[in-house]
Amino acid sequence: MPAVPDQILTVAQMRAAEEALIAAGSSVDALMQIAGRGAAEWVWRIAAGRPVTVLCGPGNNGGDGYVIAEAIRTRGGAVSVIAATEPKTDAARNARALFGGQVLGPDAAPKGEIFVDCLFGSGLTRAMSDDLMAVVARLAASHAYRIAIDVPSDVDSDSGAILNAELPQFDLTISLGAWKPAHFLMPAAALMGHLRLVGIGVCRVDYAAMLVPQPRLKAPAADAHKYRRGLLGVVAGAMPGAALLAARAAQGAGAGYVKLLGAVPAGVPMDIVADPRALTASLADKRWSALLIGQGLGRHAAARDALVEVLAQSVPAVLDADALMLLFPGFVSGRSYPLIATPHEGELAALEGAFGCSGEGAKPARALALAQASGMVIVAKGPDSVIAAPDGRVAFSHRASSWLSTAGTGDVLAGTIASRLATGEAPFDAACEGVWLHGEAARLAGAAFTAGKLAESVGAAYAACL
Repeated sequence: MPAVPDQILTVAQMRAAEEALIAAGSSVDALMQIAGRGAAEWVWRIAAGRPVTVLCGPGNNGGDGYVIAEAIRTRGGAVSVIAATEPKTDAARNARALFGGQVLGPDAAPKGEIFVDCLFGSGLTRAMSDDLMAVVARLAASHAYRIAIDVPSDVDSDSGAILNAELPQFDLTISLGAWKPAHFLMPAAALMGHLRLVGIGVCRVDYAAMLVPQPRLKAPAADAHKYRRGLLGVVAGAMPGAALLAARAAQGAGAGYVKLLGAVPAGVPMDIVADPRALTASLADKRWSALLIGQGLGRHAAARDALVEVLAQSVPAVLDADALMLLFPGFVSGRSYPLIATPHEGELAALEGAFGCSGEGAKPARALALAQASGMVIVAKGPDSVIAAPDGRVAFSHRASSWLSTAGTGDVLAGTIASRLATGEAPFDAACEGVWLHGEAARLAGAAFTAGKLAESVGAAYAACL
């Protein structure tokens, strides 16, 4: 059954969506059959005739496990079912009754090659008992391939928190009905392996978070020129090499004209225009489409003055790095032109302090609270980047390449986002497009790349979207 492939639902939203399906004429049992049989398709393909062990818990995730096992059994597959505890919901009891094979106890040690974790799914908010964790760990260790259904047991679906440090690594996680926040939030996302989605008929949910989509880009118009495509100014500071990285990335992300403003580093490429004049003189140009400030800016009085000067312009802007540590609410009070901020964890905490946010909750809630308090679009970057807008929209990025954990890649991200903003994209859309292009550039750059190689790959990522 089709799913809405880009929406991400919290536990409460997922329950409400299921209740809506039931109110429209379905039932818990029918939805369990759809979900379990859909998941069984993936398990069957991966098993390829190898024996499967399914661990079932007491709730409806356990019921999904019985459905999966029965679907494999009726196809002639070798499947063992272990009941960690007796079913405690009507739907789970019904699914167990429909399973035509033997149900083993929690101490059983079947010889399987594929382990399917159906102990607990989304909705768990506290660690399971040590004895149940021991069963999961034992079965995971004795099977070559591990599959989690919905989310791995002992993961908080809404926050991505791991509730038990002993939780094993999975090779595949099959989400049921819709994606959940934990599929894209650290630390849980790192344990989930590949991700697959099984639909159960859930419709689009109002105010749900979204997964950042691949941008729909196009070539410049036949009559385009550099200014019409967007003039972006990148302000350099005490460490101008960082601004140069951002400018290089911006050139590949759509802007027609990228200028480096202020301190000019040695070896500026011929195709980047450098303007070493005083910032006030440079910003007097009325053709600016967007500005970017923060990379290697410094945190001294002159850097603060440069930030204030940029924020005084009637131009959309992206704030990164040092600019975020210098920012105070008074700097943006009354400003009507869009701002995008791209903080990492430390900068996010600093901005929360500056704008009076509590800093409590999971990353999406924190990013959204800051966006609403500051009026900025927030890109809370990291291996699990989250984009939040003041109007309540939230987007999650696909899991980022771990090779991005090198100096300068944040500068490349800021330049990519700023370039999309300079082309005229709305701030939230520009942020989402920039995050996607940054992730795709990392994929194209391969292994062990530098920030410079990443910046050079942005253009190829753009080309992939044409």
